[in-house]
Amino acid sequence: MTTKQAQRAAATLRDAVRRIFGILSVLLIFALTACSSQNRATSPKEVRRLAGSAQAEESRHKAEKRLRSIAEAYGKETPLTLALVTVDDICSGGQAKQWFFQDGKDQYKIRCALRVTAYYGADPHRIGDTLHGVFAAGDHYASQGTAGATIPFSHDSYRRRLVDYYRGHGPNPSGPDAQEPAQVFTPSQTLSWDTVRSSKKRLLQELAPCMKGDPPVTRCLHEPAQKTVAEIRRQYGMVFKLEFPVVDYYQVSKKGEVLIS
Repeated sequence: MTTKQAQRAAATLRDAVRRIFGILSVLLIFALTACSSQNRATSPKEVRRLAGSAQAEESRHKAEKRLRSIAEAYGKETPLTLALVTVDDICSGGQAKQWFFQDGKDQYKIRCALRVTAYYGADPHRIGDTLHGVFAAGDHYASQGTAGATIPFSHDSYRRRLVDYYRGHGPNPSGPDAQEPAQVFTPSQTLSWDTVRSSKKRLLQELAPCMKGDPPVTRCLHEPAQKTVAEIRRQYGMVFKLEFPVVDYYQVSKKGEVLIS
């Protein structure tokens, strides 16, 4: 081997060593950052501790109480009869640092959310009057300047025609070839019901089985516990369902800051 060849081989070897050390340095940095408390996944023990904290309990109670009060208002202020309330509540821990495919689950230590759904019985022969009663209650809240605070459905143009349709005084407000309307919607609530005028009935689905409860991390309530949608239908003739979007009521960042409470 000539002197020049030896020098080129030595230079190539040095470059290779530098690249290897560069890669090792990057891997070491990744390993060290992954070990920091802000980049680790939240342990089940920490999730339970945070979910059972006084602040989480207070936020949980406040959020659930607000939604339950709205569900009860429908039973008190409209022709609907409240028959069943379900609550699904879960606290989940944040994931380890997501270096590539990020979905935000590595940004918090804990996130707690709940969903409340209410079921009501109603007379299928008086569905027009029932809907009118719901919309009249919504009119009342709108007149008080609190539209959407409790019952957000008022008598707009579509809902007036919906009432006329169910009273037999007008056509299907969704169009002559449309399916029977069975829902009204706002971003804060969805009210749906069994169809009663179509030859092919579309009925509200039965409840899903409760997930295994493990308070304060997970809760699942059916009140009354053994009540079913089918039983409500047999008792009253038809079923209405009031759904709320999932509500985040408690969230703590990886830095320990309370983001939602």
